[in-house]
Amino acid sequence: MELDTDLGTFLKSRRARLSPEDVGLISYGTRRRVPGLRREELAQLAGVSVQYYTRLEQGQSRNASDGVLSALADALRLDEAERLHLRSLNTAGTRPAARRRTPRERLDPVVKQLLEAAPDVPMMVMGRFTDILAWNRLGHAIFGGHLDFDAPARPADRPNMSRMVFLDPHMRELFVDWDGKTEEAVAHLRMAAGRYPDDPRIVSLVGELTVKSPRFAAVWSSHVVRDCGPSVKDFHHPLVGPLTLAQLPLQLPDDPDQRIVSWTAEPGSPSEAALRLLARPTRTVRDLEPRR
Repeated sequence: MELDTDLGTFLKSRRARLSPEDVGLISYGTRRRVPGLRREELAQLAGVSVQYYTRLEQGQSRNASDGVLSALADALRLDEAERLHLRSLNTAGTRPAARRRTPRERLDPVVKQLLEAAPDVPMMVMGRFTDILAWNRLGHAIFGGHLDFDAPARPADRPNMSRMVFLDPHMRELFVDWDGKTEEAVAHLRMAAGRYPDDPRIVSLVGELTVKSPRFAAVWSSHVVRDCGPSVKDFHHPLVGPLTLAQLPLQLPDDPDQRIVSWTAEPGSPSEAALRLLARPTRTVRDLEPRR
């Protein structure tokens, strides 16, 4: 399959979400054939000709200048993540179409030591396409207790967080706001696809999820792009029940494609007590049943 990561498709999707009233234009009540702004309205706001903007949407003009991209981003009211994605798509449009596999990701041993040195904090390392490169015992207990702990160390067997979110029933039950988590997962994949549209691995992953998950197909088609920053997640773990954890993704300075993600509980909260219980060496349903 081909990834719909061209500049024109993204511009159309952002244009469709704005109304004339959103950007201060006067609407005279005439019936509009399509949702959102018209091309001529956006061109007027961005200070470019309608003909040039039309060529951009239709893929007939390549490598728009930084000034034009900035003007379009302002007119479309893009946030910082969307602006970055816009620039990536603009650059991607000038590259040859041949698929190029990016180098295999390697985990820095120091990063692995960091995970092992924090046994009371659930942590994992995710790669450019949301492959799980490593997790500590508590991170594994929350997200992958039904999977082999050593799987991330084997490139052929590495779990992929996006695949798990959409296709693993455990994840569907784990995330209380599963719909919100799916949007977050797609937002990250969209950013990755914009940076690496020629890598066959992202093409294969998106193709698989599109075929197997109607939810993925629907969210992907909305072109959601968002920087996945700190947030609070509610979980329902099969062994310890409800958990409310603060999620903190940290980009590695030497490898911006890799992120350490940690989850922490509020001190003294039931969630902190549940994490301590989950961190015990023996974690089975029978071991966690109340004593009578």
